Amino acid sequence: MINTATFWSMEESKAFAEKWLPAWTGNDADGLISFYAEDAFYLDPARPKGIHGKNEIYKYFQRLLNHYPNWVWTQREAIPMQHGFVNLWNLRDSNVNIDGLCFVQMDSNHKILRNEVYFDRTLLIKQ
Repeated sequence: MINTATFWSMEESKAFAEKWLPAWTGNDADGLISFYAEDAFYLDPARPKGIHGKNEIYKYFQRLLNHYPNWVWTQREAIPMQHGFVNLWNLRDSNVNIDGLCFVQMDSNHKILRNEVYFDRTLLIKQ
């Protein structure tokens, strides 16, 4: 039997995203990395093998957000899952409008332990 206490609610997922997604917006690598656990894993289309550890993820976030300082992220929907949620999101700036999704798995301290981001990376190439 599944222990439903380990599943995040829609409300918890939305509340977390309302704090977390603004850190992706506005080139705030310091704020963004504060949401991640020390032993976090991060994956996106540019890093398909993933990045392990908060320090390495932070270095990547610094470069990424510096390159795309005008990104604005919004949550379209949250789908609760065990220890986190699937985040359906929208990314906009003056050149792009991209929908994607990511898996967000949390540790016991409500820090991101695993974040896998999926979208069509070719939509960013025109920038």
